[in-house]
Amino acid sequence: MRNVQLPFSQTQKIRLQNALEKLESLSTKGNSDATVIVADTIPVNYEDGVLKGHGTNDLDGEVVATICGVVERVNKLVYVRGLRARYKPEIGDIIVGRVIEVAQKRWRLEINFRQDAVLMLSSMNLPDGIQRRRTAVDELNMRSIFGEYDVICAEVRGFQHDGSLHLQARSQKYGKLKRGQLLTVPPYLVKRRKQHFHHLDQYGIDLIVGCNGFIWVGEHVESKEDNIDDQMDVSEEQSGKSIGGEEENVDTPLDTRHYICRAANAVRALSNLGFSITLEVIMGVVNLSLSMNIDIHDMLGSEFCVLVAEKEAERRSSTKRKG
Repeated sequence: MRNVQLPFSQTQKIRLQNALEKLESLSTKGNSDATVIVADTIPVNYEDGVLKGHGTNDLDGEVVATICGVVERVNKLVYVRGLRARYKPEIGDIIVGRVIEVAQKRWRLEINFRQDAVLMLSSMNLPDGIQRRRTAVDELNMRSIFGEYDVICAEVRGFQHDGSLHLQARSQKYGKLKRGQLLTVPPYLVKRRKQHFHHLDQYGIDLIVGCNGFIWVGEHVESKEDNIDDQMDVSEEQSGKSIGGEEENVDTPLDTRHYICRAANAVRALSNLGFSITLEVIMGVVNLSLSMNIDIHDMLGSEFCVLVAEKEAERRSSTKRKG
């Protein structure tokens, strides 16, 4: 668990410590997601053929950690994922990034990687949705598609021979993100899952959990993925994620803004505590704040931080009993 830098009272410190100790014991017993420090023994249950990966070593027949981090297991491979490490991309990852430069036939993005990522003009859908060769006119209009400081969603395409990371946005679900908040959390708090795009229907907001630790919370927009042929004549202003074109100045409803801020503060609270960022946990924190009638700004306070830790300990304990 990370050290939470908040002004706690003595009672709150005791409650938080008890909740964190309970969570730590649950993680250790499960032999997965256990937090370890240097020289900690990693239990492998005397399995045969255990493969020792990054952050581990063999000492007197035991597997010990050589770095601080979280234990990960893939079949018989055991390794430690460093807590302070930067994002390590894998092909197919869904990422959220910010444009920092519009260059020749490409955009450069900050994605919390050791170097900037590249999105080529040829690796994305054009505003008209037609598959064709890119022309000089398309290149001249690049800044009208994505400009500096725009936040976009894309997919990791792969690495080039020079080591640069290339992205692609060939699906209608990718593109510019508007009317929302961009949050940054440590990448180790985000696990790769089958689904990183979430629509919270009851709140009218979208949540995109980027594998690189950049998380987007914004107003819901209708996807054109399934019926793009029927929407070719629809103005791009009607899609919050449409690529290119001039954006209509549309006001976000006040209730939706409140839910965006509430979900964003839920992510911040979880990040402060060092908890994994998943849809289920975020929804739990949002529902907790609503059920207890806690103001949005109070979600970043000491008392709510303790409540979240206690609620998460209760949830994991209940899940383990059911399992």
